[in-house]
Amino acid sequence: MRPGIFSDKVVIITGASSGIGLASARLFGSLGAKVVMAARSYDKLLSLAPSVCQDQEKVLCVKADVSCEEDCRNLVGQTVERFGGIDILVNNAGISMRAMFKDLDLSVIHSLMDVNFWGTVNCTKYALPYLLKSKGQVVGVISIAGYSALPARTGYSSSKYAVRGFLDTLRIEHLKDGLNVLVFAPGYTDSNVRKAALTADGSAQGETPLKEDKLMSAEECAMHLAKALARRKSQKILTPIGKATVIAHRLFPRLTDKLTYSFIAREAGSPFK
Repeated sequence: MRPGIFSDKVVIITGASSGIGLASARLFGSLGAKVVMAARSYDKLLSLAPSVCQDQEKVLCVKADVSCEEDCRNLVGQTVERFGGIDILVNNAGISMRAMFKDLDLSVIHSLMDVNFWGTVNCTKYALPYLLKSKGQVVGVISIAGYSALPARTGYSSSKYAVRGFLDTLRIEHLKDGLNVLVFAPGYTDSNVRKAALTADGSAQGETPLKEDKLMSAEECAMHLAKALARRKSQKILTPIGKATVIAHRLFPRLTDKLTYSFIAREAGSPFK
């Protein structure tokens, strides 16, 4: 990355209290950015803020539930009041699920769409005027599941496909306005998202079916995000298996369906068993 590229840039990160969001906040803080950390747990944000930047004047913590439009309006308002504008919006807040659709309470899918899709739409809507003014960048952190569907994650895959469609459309609308729109798709990353994943009745799963220590770290993922933003990329798909899955889904969809089914069936406590 070019030295100083993020210095004094105003970066909003939703879902900044853990995982990729927290790792990104710390990375951008170390690169000299003014970081706005948003999450539902305000006290947790405050406790983490010193790890983002020693100069606390460059860190703003905002309590925000991105599924609430007014919270997103307030997030942008507080950012502009404090820092005068916005250069980068990282729509990272998200929740997951794990259950067969036939067993699922529909409220679970509504919850995932509210956070993952509408959260991205809400924050982007209010940040957009300032991003256009700064010729800035908006990011949607999706998943390989936003390119190739994952069984037992109907709500998750649907929301990530929706975010990708929304951002791809936004990119075309502002093709000549200087706005960069990045669809960022990590593969499996070590985070809390699977432990907090919703089950069929909407309760938290409480455990992960994967060996988290074998996955890409949140810090490595954040570095890929920063590099993609530095190069103003429109798409970034991580991990060799992630890239292979996206290509295979496009070229050999039926085969990919079978391979995906077999992969999920091997998970601990798979809904297929």
